[in-house]
Amino acid sequence: MTKQSTSPVSFLANVARLPQKGMPVVLTADEGQREALAADHGLLSVESWQADLLVAPWKRNGVRISGKVEGEIRQECVVTLEPIAVTISEEVSQIYFPEGSKLGRLGFHSDGEIHLDAEGPDSPETFAGDTIDVGALAEEFFALAIDPYPRKEGAAIEPAEAEARPADNFGPMHEKLKSLREKS
Repeated sequence: MTKQSTSPVSFLANVARLPQKGMPVVLTADEGQREALAADHGLLSVESWQADLLVAPWKRNGVRISGKVEGEIRQECVVTLEPIAVTISEEVSQIYFPEGSKLGRLGFHSDGEIHLDAEGPDSPETFAGDTIDVGALAEEFFALAIDPYPRKEGAAIEPAEAEARPADNFGPMHEKLKSLREKS
């Protein structure tokens, strides 16, 4: 079930009477929303954020939301700690059906579990009432596209060099063993 959103780009789309060809929804984050997105996702900044979605009927009472979310973000390189610019472009695709609908019961087995193909599409979500927060959905896909360990091009972590030791010296323990052998 979808929960009430606290997404900075929240937009409730009324899905009670969708046109057969669907309803286009274009969302563009303003400065305040971009600042909130940056804070929520641990980014230095969100320079731009836009979702271009189509909210369309699916089967009898379901809803399919598809499209793309795009953005320009600044992250901190995990190696150099320098800011790097990253482009986000993520496809959005999600199916919803009303709570308690027959569509929701079709995939469930008698044990209450729903069996899904791991390589297939995401599992359907449920919604209550006449609205779905398409902005929050777009933000979820945006978040999935953010690299949790961004690296500046060419940045690498070099292994620390081992102390140079003479070939016959293997450290203090070796010296102690060597002296014990010489005594016996």
